[in-house]
Amino acid sequence: MVDNCLTVGIFCVCGALLSLILKQYCTEHSLTVSLAVCTAVLTAFVLMLASPVSELRIILEAAEISEEYISVMFKALAICCITHIAAELCRDSGESAMGSAAELWGRGALITISIPVFNAFLKLIEKLL
Repeated sequence: MVDNCLTVGIFCVCGALLSLILKQYCTEHSLTVSLAVCTAVLTAFVLMLASPVSELRIILEAAEISEEYISVMFKALAICCITHIAAELCRDSGESAMGSAAELWGRGALITISIPVFNAFLKLIEKLL
Protein backbone atom coordinates (compact mmCIF):
# COMPACT_ATOMS: atom_id res chain seq x y z
CA MET A 1 0.00 0.00 0.00
CA VAL A 2 2.83 2.40 0.81
CA ASP A 3 4.43 1.86 -2.57
CA ASN A 4 1.07 2.61 -4.24
CA CYS A 5 0.83 5.85 -2.26
CA LEU A 6 4.33 6.77 -3.31
CA THR A 7 3.50 6.04 -6.95
CA VAL A 8 0.34 8.16 -6.82
CA GLY A 9 2.22 10.96 -5.05
CA ILE A 10 4.95 10.99 -7.69
CA PHE A 11 2.31 10.86 -10.44
CA CYS A 12 0.50 13.86 -8.93
CA VAL A 13 3.70 15.87 -8.46
CA CYS A 14 4.75 15.17 -12.07
CA GLY A 15 1.27 16.16 -13.26
CA ALA A 16 1.42 19.34 -11.20
CA LEU A 17 4.84 20.24 -12.60
CA LEU A 18 3.67 19.58 -16.15
CA SER A 19 0.56 21.65 -15.51
CA LEU A 20 2.64 24.47 -14.09
CA ILE A 21 4.95 24.47 -17.11
CA LEU A 22 2.00 24.39 -19.53
CA LYS A 23 0.24 27.20 -17.67
CA GLN A 24 2.92 29.61 -18.95
CA TYR A 25 2.07 28.76 -22.55
CA CYS A 26 -1.53 27.61 -22.64
CA THR A 27 -3.82 27.59 -19.61
CA GLU A 28 -6.35 25.31 -21.34
CA HIS A 29 -3.79 22.54 -21.72
CA SER A 30 -2.71 23.07 -18.12
CA LEU A 31 -6.27 22.54 -16.91
CA THR A 32 -6.60 19.47 -19.15
CA VAL A 33 -3.52 17.92 -17.54
CA SER A 34 -4.94 18.64 -14.08
CA LEU A 35 -8.26 17.05 -15.02
CA ALA A 36 -6.52 14.01 -16.50
CA VAL A 37 -4.38 13.47 -13.41
CA CYS A 38 -7.38 13.87 -11.10
CA THR A 39 -9.45 11.47 -13.21
CA ALA A 40 -6.67 8.87 -13.21
CA VAL A 41 -6.18 9.11 -9.45
CA LEU A 42 -9.93 9.04 -8.78
CA THR A 43 -10.28 5.94 -10.97
CA ALA A 44 -7.41 4.24 -9.14
CA PHE A 45 -9.03 5.25 -5.83
CA VAL A 46 -12.34 3.66 -6.78
CA LEU A 47 -10.62 0.47 -7.96
CA MET A 48 -8.54 0.31 -4.79
CA LEU A 49 -11.62 0.62 -2.58
CA ALA A 50 -13.61 -2.15 -4.27
CA SER A 51 -12.47 -4.89 -1.87
CA PRO A 52 -12.61 -2.89 1.39
CA VAL A 53 -16.05 -1.55 0.48
CA SER A 54 -17.43 -5.04 -0.04
CA GLU A 55 -15.94 -6.15 3.29
CA LEU A 56 -17.39 -3.08 5.03
CA ARG A 57 -20.77 -3.77 3.46
CA ILE A 58 -20.67 -7.35 4.86
CA ILE A 59 -19.75 -6.05 8.33
CA LEU A 60 -22.54 -3.47 8.30
CA GLU A 61 -25.08 -6.03 7.10
CA ALA A 62 -23.95 -8.41 9.86
CA ALA A 63 -24.63 -5.59 12.32
CA GLU A 64 -28.15 -5.48 10.82
CA ILE A 65 -27.78 -1.96 9.48
CA SER A 66 -30.28 -1.28 6.71
CA GLU A 67 -29.07 -1.31 3.12
CA GLU A 68 -30.61 2.13 2.70
CA TYR A 69 -28.26 3.60 5.32
CA ILE A 70 -25.24 1.85 3.84
CA SER A 71 -26.12 3.27 0.44
CA VAL A 72 -26.48 6.79 1.86
CA MET A 73 -23.09 6.49 3.55
CA PHE A 74 -21.32 5.54 0.31
CA LYS A 75 -23.17 8.19 -1.68
CA ALA A 76 -22.12 10.80 0.88
CA LEU A 77 -18.50 9.70 0.58
CA ALA A 78 -18.68 9.97 -3.22
CA ILE A 79 -20.29 13.41 -3.05
CA CYS A 80 -17.57 14.65 -0.67
CA CYS A 81 -14.73 13.38 -2.87
CA ILE A 82 -16.18 14.65 -6.14
CA THR A 83 -17.11 18.02 -4.69
CA HIS A 84 -13.69 18.54 -3.13
CA ILE A 85 -11.84 17.69 -6.34
CA ALA A 86 -14.16 19.86 -8.45
CA ALA A 87 -13.82 22.81 -6.07
CA GLU A 88 -10.03 22.56 -5.97
CA LEU A 89 -9.82 22.33 -9.76
CA CYS A 90 -11.95 25.46 -10.04
CA ARG A 91 -9.76 27.28 -7.55
CA ASP A 92 -6.58 26.15 -9.34
CA SER A 93 -7.93 27.58 -12.57
CA GLY A 94 -8.51 30.91 -10.84
CA GLU A 95 -12.27 30.55 -10.38
CA SER A 96 -12.67 30.57 -6.62
CA ALA A 97 -16.33 31.60 -6.85
CA MET A 98 -17.07 28.49 -8.92
CA GLY A 99 -15.16 26.41 -6.38
CA SER A 100 -17.32 27.81 -3.59
CA ALA A 101 -20.44 27.14 -5.66
CA ALA A 102 -19.36 23.51 -6.15
CA GLU A 103 -18.87 23.13 -2.40
CA LEU A 104 -22.27 24.69 -1.73
CA TRP A 105 -23.87 22.27 -4.18
CA GLY A 106 -22.12 19.36 -2.45
CA ARG A 107 -23.40 20.47 0.94
CA GLY A 108 -26.92 20.71 -0.45
CA ALA A 109 -26.61 17.24 -1.98
CA LEU A 110 -25.46 15.83 1.37
CA ILE A 111 -28.43 17.37 3.13
CA THR A 112 -30.80 16.03 0.49
CA ILE A 113 -29.57 12.43 0.65
CA SER A 114 -29.40 12.45 4.46
CA ILE A 115 -33.05 13.40 5.02
CA PRO A 116 -34.28 9.76 5.13
CA VAL A 117 -31.59 8.88 7.69
CA PHE A 118 -32.48 11.94 9.79
CA ASN A 119 -36.16 11.00 9.59
CA ALA A 120 -35.43 7.45 10.78
CA PHE A 121 -33.30 8.87 13.60
CA LEU A 122 -36.17 11.09 14.75
CA LYS A 123 -38.56 8.12 14.67
CA LEU A 124 -36.12 6.11 16.77
CA ILE A 125 -35.90 8.90 19.34
CA GLU A 126 -39.69 9.12 19.37
CA LYS A 127 -39.94 5.38 20.12
CA LEU A 128 -37.40 5.68 22.93
CA LEU A 129 -39.29 8.52 24.56
